[in-house]
Amino acid sequence: MNVTIYTDGAARGNPGPGGYGAVLEYIDPKNQLHVKELSAGYRRTTNNRMELLGVITALEALNRPCNVTLYSDSKYVVDAFNQHWVDGWVRKGWKRGKNEPVKNVDLWKRLLQAKAPHAVKFVWVKGHAGHPQNERCDELATYAADNGPLLEDTGAEL
Repeated sequence: MNVTIYTDGAARGNPGPGGYGAVLEYIDPKNQLHVKELSAGYRRTTNNRMELLGVITALEALNRPCNVTLYSDSKYVVDAFNQHWVDGWVRKGWKRGKNEPVKNVDLWKRLLQAKAPHAVKFVWVKGHAGHPQNERCDELATYAADNGPLLEDTGAEL
């Protein structure tokens, strides 16, 4: 099963109120497009945490192993996989250069678990550049941040 996912995260202040948005698309064997949108807002969080939660929530919504092409405007997320930063962090016990702890480890671990059953290709797309699904994800994320209900980001170390 081939699925295309678009994600975005937003925060009003860093930290501040935030939200994520995700759009999942699947074309069934009858050539019918199925679209699912996901979003949620948080009281106090960061942009990077919302970028991660958009990806996590989308992958967790899949109910069987899939081939996923995931588009994000977050270099933080895309480069972590395409540049193999995550591999190094795991190998070093969640430490990065100069033996500093990786931020958002709770979400990185959750993302790795959500990603495990799938074959995921991460693709960077420029944000706010008119890409329809990326723009929709931004709308979902900012609406969730601005209009709630706002959840607690319990893993955030702010």
